[in-house]
Amino acid sequence: MIEKRDYYEVLEVTRTASGEEIKKAYRVAALKFHPDQNPGDAEAETKFKEAAEAYSVLSDSEKRGRYDRFGHQAFGSGGAGAGPQFTNVEDIFEAFGGSIFGDLFGGGRRRAGPQAGRDLRIELALTLEEVDQGVEKRVEIRRRESCTPCKGSGAKPGTSSAPCAQCGGRGQIYRNQGFFTMGMVCPKCRGAGSTIESPCVTCNGQGRTEQKVEIKIDVPAGVEDGMQLRVNGEGDAGDPGAPRGSLYCVVREKEHKMFQRNGADVICELPFTYAQLALGDEVEVPTLRGRAIMKLPPGTASGKVFRMRKEGVPQIEGHGRGDQLVRVFVEVPTKLDARQKELLREFAEIERKNSGDKSFFEKIASYFS
Repeated sequence: MIEKRDYYEVLEVTRTASGEEIKKAYRVAALKFHPDQNPGDAEAETKFKEAAEAYSVLSDSEKRGRYDRFGHQAFGSGGAGAGPQFTNVEDIFEAFGGSIFGDLFGGGRRRAGPQAGRDLRIELALTLEEVDQGVEKRVEIRRRESCTPCKGSGAKPGTSSAPCAQCGGRGQIYRNQGFFTMGMVCPKCRGAGSTIESPCVTCNGQGRTEQKVEIKIDVPAGVEDGMQLRVNGEGDAGDPGAPRGSLYCVVREKEHKMFQRNGADVICELPFTYAQLALGDEVEVPTLRGRAIMKLPPGTASGKVFRMRKEGVPQIEGHGRGDQLVRVFVEVPTKLDARQKELLREFAEIERKNSGDKSFFEKIASYFS
């Protein structure tokens, strides 16, 4: 089996390249290896397909994130599932439609038949407790629904659309210019392939109207800030007979008053008295799911970090939970009564005698001698 090349190497960009830099790099590769410029060159066609596959992954933020973390193995054995597995050049034009090739060659190739609905994207705010347990969220969104009176056709009830006379129902017109055959969106039907003489008054011939709907989203435990959750079939309605688009929910984790998060681990800082750290203690500390016992051994230094196993959030891509890290620090009292002051002075005197009457600066100097 031939080992796949790194996608960044294929497009000759760095791993920190922006989306626009990746797009520009693909334009260069597509023009260089385009079959019209390399007729009969099997190697150029292979590189053309290789560049298209790399672009299909690196231009998608979700796929690119997975690829950056796990390489080709993020999509199964040999990278299967990373993106379209192009078997011929026509597959590439069909996969990208009018997006990239419209920029490259002056017009895209519109996929024949009914068009799927547009994908939608929202932000989903979650508390750390919701991330820990997983949650069902209900959100209201505005999306385009199929027009009821015309049943999505865009034509006035009782009438129908007719094939476009200019493009013959293809939605595009083609012109030969040098090496290239340029596919351009038909100016008469605007790519629809048909024209409507009597538009529906409810949707003005669009076939869809905007409506507010409530969507249920099942959020798995352990999601991280910036992750995208895909809800299939909850985007805009497509053409009659075509599927809806998808709804992408970008996770935004709310700031927590006590805990910070680092992957599956949670971190907090807790104050303790000097006596507790010096003598040792068994204390109750807060966790995301209640309270747990933590032991402070005698002589615990301020700033020491303790690890509480399995008290973090679930691993989104594995099994089990992360840990809770607790950093302890000394809480200095701001108000002392007379007895407390007396005891502290007595303690300070004992410490002074045990240190051999060395001054503070002498103690510091001894560390560097």
